[in-house]
Amino acid sequence: MALKIFNVLGREKQEFTPLNPGFVNMYVCGPTTYDWSHLGHAKNYVNFDVIVRYLRFSGYNVLYVQNITDVGHLLETDEDRVIKAARKLQVKPMQVVEEYTRYYFEDMDALGVTRPDISPRASAHIPEQIKMIQTLIAKGHAYEVNGSVYFDVTSAADYGKLSNRKLEKQEAGTREVVRDDKRNPEDFALWKKAEPEHILRWDSPWSEGFPGWHIECSAMAKKYLGDTFDIHGGGIDNLFPHNESEVVQSECANDAPFARYWMLGGSLTVDGVKMSKSLRNFVRARDALEKYRPQVIRMFAMSAHYASPVDYSDAGMQAAQAGWERLYGAVRLTRSMLGAAPASDDSNSFRDRLAAARAQFIEVMDDDFNMPKAVAVLQELTRDVNTLLNSGQAVGRPVLEAIESTYTDLGGTVLGIIPAGEAVTSGDSAREAGLIQLLIEMRTAARKAKNFSESDRIRDELAKLGVVLEDRADGTIWRAT
Repeated sequence: MALKIFNVLGREKQEFTPLNPGFVNMYVCGPTTYDWSHLGHAKNYVNFDVIVRYLRFSGYNVLYVQNITDVGHLLETDEDRVIKAARKLQVKPMQVVEEYTRYYFEDMDALGVTRPDISPRASAHIPEQIKMIQTLIAKGHAYEVNGSVYFDVTSAADYGKLSNRKLEKQEAGTREVVRDDKRNPEDFALWKKAEPEHILRWDSPWSEGFPGWHIECSAMAKKYLGDTFDIHGGGIDNLFPHNESEVVQSECANDAPFARYWMLGGSLTVDGVKMSKSLRNFVRARDALEKYRPQVIRMFAMSAHYASPVDYSDAGMQAAQAGWERLYGAVRLTRSMLGAAPASDDSNSFRDRLAAARAQFIEVMDDDFNMPKAVAVLQELTRDVNTLLNSGQAVGRPVLEAIESTYTDLGGTVLGIIPAGEAVTSGDSAREAGLIQLLIEMRTAARKAKNFSESDRIRDELAKLGVVLEDRADGTIWRAT
């Protein structure tokens, strides 16, 4: 089965064919670094991290670009978000940017999110933005008024094709603050003349000022990926006006298609309302990391399809934790048994089960990166792994290594939820695992004999030693705390 992606441009699932065989150029809208990263960011960037990981796992050479917005992202009041934060904190705007950019990368690193190959900043690409604006003016798609420059949306016949919005149905004020100097209320800023108190400002042919928000992504995508590239990702909340503006200004400036596949992630919500900084209903990523392992947060982020919303709750996080513990419990048990495993055994038929799980995993990931189903494939495999490992039969080292490799490849390399770890080979670890398994068997015998006091005693004594037992329909498994 070939990889298929739901392309927002066209609203249909399409077979993925990169511009250049074997190579994928991908751009994802990055954060505006004026405040803390929250779980809404984590959901989106974990999802795109898995997408990039899977493309590389599938053999593609991926060039991944994710911008940092440090200027030009305006509020409805026409005020720059970074400058507003700087005024509140009584520091320089670039102090705000430096601090929160650093925090953003620290949080993403902690979550196991692979860093982009290139993380360009808007403020470092002012010449490229000015050049693109000049091109748009020369081609009749933009105009200057009193030192500011606006894109004329009526100059592009297909404006609105990404968001399916018709120009004649839009109303004044739906994009940004309506200004008297614009020809049309829907026109958007490419360059803004800076007011005297505006700190972030650069020289341009039109005025001392600063770029609009949308032009940065068009200019930086062109610089690093070319006029046309394969995949553009981001959050669904930026579909309009940001992504729509990117498309129209890029294609008008470059006379070429912009991104060929558009992938937009669903929002993280709290009681059905989008988690956001402006609403102050967010949970900081680093606060969540104090309560939950990064792999658990990644599991939660993958609990719904990347394009669907996810509602945050403690119950949802706890469910993700329980699911992850089941997976990792099987991995830990597999690794602990490797040290004393015989060279061969009669369980080689389990290799067929592993091959089937791998094929099923690839099938669901090839279907528009269906992460919840990919996790479900591993959960189903875990049930069978636990049955095998708790059956009492000797399981040979080759099979254990194949089990460990399957989890490492699919759960680790692709999904990022299985921590890397060497197979345990020390005699002490093997003896520990064997002794725990012996106690589990003694407890099982006590339960069958209805000697529940003895059964409970074994469970409680193991708990004191940091070993938690979990009774399941397919047997009892253990995990260290």
